[in-house]
Parts: sequence; C-alpha cells; structure tokens
Amino acid sequence: MDLHDSARLATPADAEAIAELLDAFNREYDEPSPGPTVLALRLNQLLTGPGTFAIVVGAPISSMGLVTIRTNVWLDGGIALLDEMYTVPAERGRGLGSAVLTAAVAEATRRGAGEFEIEVDEPDVDAHRFYARHGFPVRDPATGDRAFVLRTELTSS
Repeated sequence: MDLHDSARLATPADAEAIAELLDAFNREYDEPSPGPTVLALRLNQLLTGPGTFAIVVGAPISSMGLVTIRTNVWLDGGIALLDEMYTVPAERGRGLGSAVLTAAVAEATRRGAGEFEIEVDEPDVDAHRFYARHGFPVRDPATGDRAFVLRTELTSS
C-alpha cells in the first residue's frame, strides 16, 4: 500500500465510483445488479444519512466497504453490518481489504455501534479465513456453535 491507498471515509461525491465497484462485484459473481446508475442514486442518498457509511481506498477507488448501522434492543449504539466489501481483482493481495475492514470497524466504533457483523456465504472459505484473521470467527469461541444469518426476500403485494 502507498499514500494513494489510505483508507478514508467516503462522501456522497464518491457514490458513482462505489456504485461502479458494487456493480462489478455482482457481475464478477454472476449476481443480479440494478446497474451503477441506480446504485449511485441510492448511495448518494444513503451516504448523506447517519445510518450508512462507506470506507474507500485508492485513487481511483479500488477497494470499498459499505456499512449500515441498525438499532437494536440489546445494544446501545446499534449493530454495524458490513453490507458489501470489494476490491478490484488486479489490486487483491495488497492489504487493501484489511485497510478497509480496519477502518470500517474503527468508524463503527467511533459512531457508537456496540457490535460489528459480517455476512459470508458458506462456500467462501477464503473470506472466512480473511475475516477470522481480523477477529471474526465462523464459530463462537465460547460454545463452538457456527454462526448463521438467515434471510428471505420480501415482496410487496
């Protein structure tokens, strides 16, 4: 990493670049995307509010993490969730993801979040190893239980 790779808090002015990365992320893994234009509009709105922030690295931006903070009855300050994290393929292995994650946890802590969560697909063993190195184990150290996040898509009628 060099000076151009310093992790920083994104601003709404970064919405288009982050949207391009999010779209590329979904295309890389054959997931649907509404496209960078729609994503940029959403990001521009989200990044102006208190519940969402992004950490970016690079000039141009080559790595990013998007975090939302939600309220929770058990924790003052809520729970931060790393919604998305992506580094362009050509820049992987340089520590950019580590810089993004470290800065994201620090920003969530600064904002008062009481917990930080990350969702990882079961077959993504590389991600499991990466996050475990940063203090996010797949198994609860006290009980040995595996961590799960269950979800279903909601549709309006």
